[in-house]
Amino acid sequence: MKHPSTREFFAYWDEKRAGARAPDRSEIEPGAVRGLLGDIFVLSCDTAAGHPFRVAGTRVCALLGRDLKDQSFSALFAPEGRREIDDIIAVVAEEMLAAVAGITATSQDGSLAHLELLLLPFNARAHTPLSLTGLLAPFESEHSQLKDFKLTSWRYLGHQPEKLVPRALRKLAVARGFMVYEGLR
Repeated sequence: MKHPSTREFFAYWDEKRAGARAPDRSEIEPGAVRGLLGDIFVLSCDTAAGHPFRVAGTRVCALLGRDLKDQSFSALFAPEGRREIDDIIAVVAEEMLAAVAGITATSQDGSLAHLELLLLPFNARAHTPLSLTGLLAPFESEHSQLKDFKLTSWRYLGHQPEKLVPRALRKLAVARGFMVYEGLR
């Protein structure tokens, strides 16, 4: 992670998950990341709708020159890169892995802007729609109304080793005496 905002938000998210694969959405307190809120967003995991923004910070909206609520995140990317970003979002949401990516975008004047994207999963809960959070931080501040995002690099950030004993071993640890195993006849 190159951008200081990305490192700060990841460290906060990592602290909140406390050894779990991801924190619950309710554990993320906006006041704790007050200085980053302009760069933070929340996406709905709705592939058919292009992962629409549920919430987008003011700096993210300013970079794109419009309010992003209910707008497609995937549509920010050039058509040839949309499948790739959809695949990355799917891995983040389903595999509960964080992802960091380098992005270039075209400004209104035709110049290239360089950004860093961080995608972080929330813990999935029953009867609630899947969503994830993220941060989009530009390296230069003079760009506005960006379009045609392109992925230049990305990587997934793996899980810390889990301290839990696998379920099968836990079962054996509590089983004493005579045990019956089900099998085929």
